[in-house]
Amino acid sequence: MTYFIVLIVLIILELLYFKLADHFNIIDKPNERSSHSTVTLRGGGIIFYVGALIFFILSGFQYPWFFLGLTLMTAVSFLDDVFTLSNKIRLLIHFSSVLLMTYQLDLFSMPWYYLLITFVIVVGVINAYNFMDGINGITACYSLAVGGLLMVVNDQISFIEHDLLAYSLMGVLVFAFFNFRTKAKCFAGDVGAVAIAFILLFALGALIIKTGNVIYILFLSVYGIDAVWTIVRRLLKKENIFEAHRSHLYQYLGNEAKMNKLVISFSYGLVQFAIGLVVIGFSSQNLTTQLVFSVSLLALLSAIYLIVKTYIIKKYVK
Repeated sequence: MTYFIVLIVLIILELLYFKLADHFNIIDKPNERSSHSTVTLRGGGIIFYVGALIFFILSGFQYPWFFLGLTLMTAVSFLDDVFTLSNKIRLLIHFSSVLLMTYQLDLFSMPWYYLLITFVIVVGVINAYNFMDGINGITACYSLAVGGLLMVVNDQISFIEHDLLAYSLMGVLVFAFFNFRTKAKCFAGDVGAVAIAFILLFALGALIIKTGNVIYILFLSVYGIDAVWTIVRRLLKKENIFEAHRSHLYQYLGNEAKMNKLVISFSYGLVQFAIGLVVIGFSSQNLTTQLVFSVSLLALLSAIYLIVKTYIIKKYVK
């Protein structure tokens, strides 16, 4: 019953946000990275944060440092959606938020290089999540896949409060109803992509720390492959990797190859969920087996990715 009530509350709050966004002209105008051509409401992904906020209140304020970091990250991302903030401000808040997350995960009691590695991975994934949010439904489908995998493992191991994932993913479902369409009612905006990435990374970090098993990072392998190889290609072409672009595989598939963008988004989530289930199966194997599997998987995904992308570019890009 509680879940049903929370779902209704999230729907109502999302609709209220649409009213505010329309009133204050919080819109997304097409740019070099966009795969849409019409002006659309921006920031609908703020509902992901609202889902986490509901958990925080109902749970008696669990994970306070994480939630403070999430709040700072969400606030600066929302303001950036509305006003476009300077990079220095965003970087300072991102740095502070990641430190708060790592403090909640108790990484400060571990060797310093754990903190450094975590910081690099978290910042990299958050930025990748943001850049990958370029077509209708992709953030929702991928987040549901990753969140679903985390919930499957949580039922077995119990590494995090179940309702943090449940309420956040309910927010994703509400957003998906308005975004997973040919003509979306709203886009997630930086606030949505950053917030859900932060939440999922916190849960993933808790899982890895609880089990000591790094193989679970492969829950992000599909986005990772697309993001990393896109960066490599742009560096080889001597392009500015921080400028807006449309050179991810999903963008080439949707824009140049004219594939149905909803099918692309669903496929990204489906492939990641399938890979994640295999990862869960290998998580109980010894370290050598896990290492061989991980390297083989990443090599196979890279090969498939590069073959498909090269074919699309040669056939459709002039």
